[in-house]
Amino acid sequence: MTSRTATLIGLTAILMWSLLAVMTVATGRIPAFQLAAMTFAIGGLAGCVSWLFRPGGFRALRQPAAVWLVGVGGLFGYHALYFIALRQAPPAEAGLLNYLWPLLIVLFSAMLPGERLAPHHLIGSMLGLSGTVLLFAGNTSIVFGRAEMSGLAAAFMAAFVWAAYSVLSRRLASVPTDVVAGFCLATAALAAVAHLLIEQTVWPDGAAQWLAIAALGIGPVGLAFYVWDIGMKRGDIRVLGAAAYATPLLSTSFLILAGFAKPTAALAAAAVLIAGGGLIAAKDMIGK
Repeated sequence: MTSRTATLIGLTAILMWSLLAVMTVATGRIPAFQLAAMTFAIGGLAGCVSWLFRPGGFRALRQPAAVWLVGVGGLFGYHALYFIALRQAPPAEAGLLNYLWPLLIVLFSAMLPGERLAPHHLIGSMLGLSGTVLLFAGNTSIVFGRAEMSGLAAAFMAAFVWAAYSVLSRRLASVPTDVVAGFCLATAALAAVAHLLIEQTVWPDGAAQWLAIAALGIGPVGLAFYVWDIGMKRGDIRVLGAAAYATPLLSTSFLILAGFAKPTAALAAAAVLIAGGGLIAAKDMIGK
């Protein structure tokens, strides 16, 4: 598999993650850890299904403790923080603040062996960051209380956790992607324990919420992790990091279409900055 192909595969995760916020809101008031347990179980089992046709895939679970620490710590830590953020803070604002992780991935990638940041990578990342800030600052009609601020803090910490997990995945390039199914199942188990300890169970109310949970588990909390793992390990990590700035734009657009957020004039200007930044950062790949 070429680096370009792996990068294109990784980009599909960005489209799926743009639906994460609207799907999470559509699940209703299900507690954060319960939601994580349910969706990660679906995502992990979906990955295990392929082992029926590829029995050798199961052997990928035999990995050192450090690999499991990175994988489970990244998936469980990030999503626990992100789901909490979406429950306590306005979904659009929490989602946008969380999308500092693309810039962090681009910056952290400079610490990887054999990687180098070119000026167009930095320019594209800063344009994307500017667009994200514009989207966030464009809504001045909300006054944040203590609960909302706690949610925004969780979103901010989630950005660092996900960036660290993504970049460390590059250091584990020899680890097969099949192990991601194990990461998902372990994350589901941890989330279930946390749910039983600190939350009260709330079952989905109606077929629409069950459908949203199933869609989350199959897509943004399932297939997206497998294709992202391929992109991080074999693709251009700087292009993927910069291109990920399209996620908040798409995410906010889907929230608006679903009626969970209101359109603003800042959205159009942010679209230009984010799309332009992604194109600049991907200059090398587009040129090929």
